[in-house]
Parts: sequence; structure tokens; C-alpha cells
Amino acid sequence: MWFMALGRYLKGEHKGSLAAWTLVGQKGTGWTPGAARRGRRQAAMTVSYTLKVANAQFGGFSKLLFRWKGSIYKLLYKEFLVFVMLYAMLSITYRRLLTEEQKRVYVKVAQYCNRSTDLIPMSFVLGFYVTLIVNRWWAQYTSIPLPDQLMCVISSTVHGKDEKGRILRRSLIRYANLSSVLILRSVSTRVLKRFPTMDHVVEAGFMTQEERKKFESLHSDFNKYWIPCVWFTNLAAQARRDGRVRDDVALRLLIDELNLYRAKCSMLFHYDWISIPLVYTQVVTIAVYSFFAFCVIGRQFLEPLDPEQDQDRYLDLYVPLTTLLQFFFYAGWLKVAEQIINPFGEDDDDFETNKLIDRNLQVSLLSVDDMYQNLPLTGKDKYWNESTAQPPYTIATAAETLKPSFLGSTFDMRMSDDPEQSQQVEASPSLPRMHTPLLNRFLTAAASPAVSLKNFGRSNRAHHHLLRLRGEGGFPSPNPRCGEDPEAVGRIEEEETEDEASEPPTPGTRLKIPSRLEASQGPQRENPQIRVRQPSDESIATDQSAA
Repeated sequence: MWFMALGRYLKGEHKGSLAAWTLVGQKGTGWTPGAARRGRRQAAMTVSYTLKVANAQFGGFSKLLFRWKGSIYKLLYKEFLVFVMLYAMLSITYRRLLTEEQKRVYVKVAQYCNRSTDLIPMSFVLGFYVTLIVNRWWAQYTSIPLPDQLMCVISSTVHGKDEKGRILRRSLIRYANLSSVLILRSVSTRVLKRFPTMDHVVEAGFMTQEERKKFESLHSDFNKYWIPCVWFTNLAAQARRDGRVRDDVALRLLIDELNLYRAKCSMLFHYDWISIPLVYTQVVTIAVYSFFAFCVIGRQFLEPLDPEQDQDRYLDLYVPLTTLLQFFFYAGWLKVAEQIINPFGEDDDDFETNKLIDRNLQVSLLSVDDMYQNLPLTGKDKYWNESTAQPPYTIATAAETLKPSFLGSTFDMRMSDDPEQSQQVEASPSLPRMHTPLLNRFLTAAASPAVSLKNFGRSNRAHHHLLRLRGEGGFPSPNPRCGEDPEAVGRIEEEETEDEASEPPTPGTRLKIPSRLEASQGPQRENPQIRVRQPSDESIATDQSAA
């Protein structure tokens, strides 16, 4: 009866009895031990130890090793006991039941199995797999729809303090919560046990009977979690026509926030639909199980094949400590992936989806209804007449005021004491440019025959034509033993002639050889100067006729 569950709750056994008593109050059924056990499983909460590791101290993590709930011991002890039992049975068989000839054969098999364990890349396979699982686990948590942004937009854009305005705002946020409940029923075992049928959803207040009839009248072969979102958009459009939403910008903001909310519901559905490829999970599982199957055979104590060898070189350990630690690490790694690959189950560290549903409904309704236009009085703040606001500290945190503020990583950098280094100069193109020795080699090298002087001249008509300076055969080669290609030189000279004929230079223009070319000429010869004279009428007529 219901008073039995209430009596157990008053005695302190509330973990399971409270959930069972709640079901009794709704359904009118009696309390059963099975209902209590189910209540205990539903009451499991995510293990949080953040406060225990808030400060780094000696042996900080060692305090966490003695916790049972959510620990690796609770998760792995069954597999660990099976491995120890198999190892012990095989050890007793080898030591007590095998003959000498059979022992020799077993020694060869064990040595082969022990060498085979080095061929299985456990660290690589498990490390990559667990990394993928952990990233997917956190991505699923960030995809859980939360109505916080949407409820703020509804409270600020949907107006009306009358009953119709309240109904409008509460209906909009209720549709959003209904959509999240429907998608969580599809992916979370906890939520499905809480709302096994649509009757439970209606009874919980997420949906009315009229809305349920509309919902069930729409036939679709796919999940219909999106239907409340469509109701939301139509109701928002109607509110815009009625003037409850005052402009199109507010309506656009409302629809955008709903689309973000619906996108998270869709991501949850797709995470549940598209799993990590089964072959990858199978490969990792087979790798771990085969590795420890070889360890059970190959890590046994073996008697030497030659009895005359020194027996002191062999240590007989009945308990293979290093092998057990290896099993604890590798198998525990696999169990971690097994636990968080689907965080919507009922494990200790799975997501508390039922708590999230309760929180979302309560906070969202409070935001759009009780808090609508319910503002505290505004006035001058405490620091109204102060230029610099400085909140007070307690005695426990007063030492933090002695630390200087961080102004940047270069604020305390020591500069050079030489005043010339701090002297400001103006940037000017006439200043000599600094080149590295490697760059100077390229700049002072001979011109490549593949460079077209014609293209250089046409690319920028504002500059003087680049003329190939020919003094005793052209530019001096950086390697005097290497001659120039006569065909390439002739091709360059022909291009220069075409440029001179197409664009006659300005009269009086004098081209000077660059300083780096003067240095390359050497001190033995004078730098040739080329003066371009104004062409006569006769030469111009000759060039035009030739063109």
C-alpha cells in the first residue's frame, strides 16, 4: 500500500521508496520490491568529484581511489574475477596434472603465446578508439536542447499581461519542452521508463488531450518529435498577426532561436541513429580479448626445459602481478568506452535526463510567466559616485589584492640602454636595404636568358625601359669560365630593339647603372654610360617604314 512506501521514506530509505511512492500516488497501485529496485536505479546520479580536486595537493587523486560508485572497481570486478579464475585453473593444471612430456609441449606453446602478445597493437587500437568515444560523448551532451535562450526571447518579444498573453507564452515554451521530451523518449532509457506511453506525457502536463489527438492524427513512418516545433512557428506567426509580436525582427529572432533548439533535438536523434561503425568496436573488443587469452597461456610460470640449468634464475610467482595490472589497465580502458558510448542509459555516469526535463520545464515556465514584466525597482548603484568600482574582499581572499594586475607579457620586458636603439627614424625608400648573403647571391647573379625584357617593359609604362647594358659583350658573368648562350643573347637584343622602336625614349634621358652592377664590373674598368639622344626625323621615318 501507499503508506508502506511512505513509511520507508520516513525511515530514511528514500532512494527507491520515493520513486515508488510517486508512482503509487499517480496510478493507485501498491508498493512492490521491484518498484523500489527500479526506483533505486532511476535515482542514480552522475558522479561529481569536482570539489575534491579543486586544489592540487599531495596525493590529491589518491582520495578518489577509495570511492565505489562510478569507480573502475565496480565496472570491472566481474571480468577481473573471471580472468583470475581462468589463470588459476590453468596454473593448477600445468603444475599438478600434466606429465613431464606434456609440460615440455606446454612450454613451447606458452612461449609462442607470450611472443604473440607483442604483435597486437593494444595501445594504438584502444587509445584511438577511446579518444573517439570521449569526443562523441561530450558532443552528445552539448546537443541536449536547453530552453534558456529561447525562453528569454519569448519573454522579451511576446507581449501581453492578460490571460491570453500568458497562455500564448506558456504554450510556446511548452511546445519546445514537449519536443525535447519526445526526442529524449526516443534515445534515453530513463526517460522512456518515466514516460512509457503518450498517456504519461499528457498526464505530466506536456501535452493536452486535444494536442494529442492532433499529434496522433498526423501519420508518419518517422519520428514525430518535430511536430511541436511546427506548432510553435504557426503560433508565433499568429501572435505576429495579432500584434503580440510587434515587428518582423522580433519574429525572426524568435524563429531563429527555435531553429537552434530544433537542430539540437535533431542532432540527438542522429547520434542515436548513426553509431560508431560496428567493425571498429568489434576489432577493439577482439584485440583486447585475444590479447588476454594469450596472456592466460603465455604468462604462466614455466619450468626450464633443461633441469640442469640454474634454478635460481627463475622466479616462481603464483600471482602474476604485472599481468593483472595490465589486465586492469587495458580491460578498464575498454570498459570506459563501453560505459560512455551511449550516455543515455542507466549507468552511474550517464546523463541525468529526467533531472534535465524537470529543470527545463520549471525554469522556462518561471521565465515566461512569473518573470514577465516583473522587474525590481531600478536606482543608483553602490558605485554611483566612484570613478573606479572596487568590490570588497573577505579576509580569506585579501591576499589577492597584493598581486599586481596583468598588463601583458611584454610589459616588464627590459629594453636596451643604448639611446640610439630607441631613436625614431622615418621610413624612406632611399634608405639602403639590408639583404642576407644568400639573397645577395641571387640579386647579383647574371640575368636569366628566360626573362623577357619586352614583358618587363610593357608591364609598367611609367618606368624607363630596361636596356641590356653591353660593355665588352654584356654583363660580366659571375663565373668567367662560363660563356653566354649566343642564341639567348641574340633573342634578348632583338626584344630590346622592338621595345626601342615601339616606344622612343624621352629626350635627354640618361640611364645610370645600378650600384650593385658597378660593384660587379670590378675596379679595372670604367662604368659605361649610355646616353639616349633624340632621334632625327629621318630615323623615325625609316623605323615607321620598317614597322
